[in-house]
Amino acid sequence: MPETPDFTLVCPIPIADYPNVMMAHGGGGTLMRQLIEKMFLRAFGTTDAGAQHDSAIIEPAGTGKIAFTTDSYVVSPLFFPGGDIGSMAVYGTVNDLAMAGARARYLSAGFILEEGLPMETLWRVVRSMGEAARRTSVRIVTGDTKVVDRGKGDGVFINTAGIGVVESPAEISPRSVRVGDAILLSGDLGRHGIAVIASREGIEFETAIESDLAPLGDVVMALLAGGIAVRCLRDLTRGGLASALNEIAESAGVGIEIEESKVPVRDDVRGACELLGFDPLYVANEGRFVAFVEQADAERALEIVRFHACGANAEIAGRVSESGAGRATLKTRIGTNRPLDMLSGEQLPRIC
Repeated sequence: MPETPDFTLVCPIPIADYPNVMMAHGGGGTLMRQLIEKMFLRAFGTTDAGAQHDSAIIEPAGTGKIAFTTDSYVVSPLFFPGGDIGSMAVYGTVNDLAMAGARARYLSAGFILEEGLPMETLWRVVRSMGEAARRTSVRIVTGDTKVVDRGKGDGVFINTAGIGVVESPAEISPRSVRVGDAILLSGDLGRHGIAVIASREGIEFETAIESDLAPLGDVVMALLAGGIAVRCLRDLTRGGLASALNEIAESAGVGIEIEESKVPVRDDVRGACELLGFDPLYVANEGRFVAFVEQADAERALEIVRFHACGANAEIAGRVSESGAGRATLKTRIGTNRPLDMLSGEQLPRIC
């Protein structure tokens, strides 16, 4: 039997404590990357860098390319301003497939239900999933249900897997990124994370902040249909924009520079982040993505994204540089450069 991976050189937390750490830090941070690279990939015999993209691209014999992804949803509370765990489970999986240039076709749904969960609550969740599936033209074709003891499941957890047909003629992944590419941000940041934490803690702001939860498949397909040279896509979920940019910079071996003045954040969200001690660049989103496109296509890509409701506030926020390889930096409003470091954990647990 292979030896247990030694994490003492990269993380001071004993290996026996990792199961609890994984639940608290669902992704978007240094610790989760260590777990993926040093434990999961090592145990599963996977060495392809593409395994760390939002979806895996596979080519079954006699067919074209398909994308395959899986995700689990443990958001608390189950219902929050702008969405719920059911619609999030569908949209999140559809969005992961879209980030690989794939149109979602089929989903599975696995439910872990806590004993005593009201049937009315479960009905609201599954009805929301059905409506989200119809909106995105995806079929939920298989599933599973398990029940755990009262107090062991926090209502309901949902696992989904999705299959989509790849419609991009070129590979969409970090390794396709080139120096000089433009970086397009699809909309304002931070609303999802703030909406969930405010609902969870009973915090009220002067203006209502709703999650940005939305399906992204249509806008991505529009970019591809418009002939845009899309290099890489990443939805800005756990760890937010900063974590996504760092992961792509490291995988592509390039430098990434963005301008603070070009990163849209609503005033109420910015104020809430200041009040709660969060940085909006690291706060999770559920209906936002970053696109790396060929510089010559940047303005046309921006026009296409802005045509869709989820991209009304899109901006060209930066570029890929040959300097500072493997790092992301922010040019502040006063003209200084601020490094965007990876989080050691996650700012907001249980937000997706």
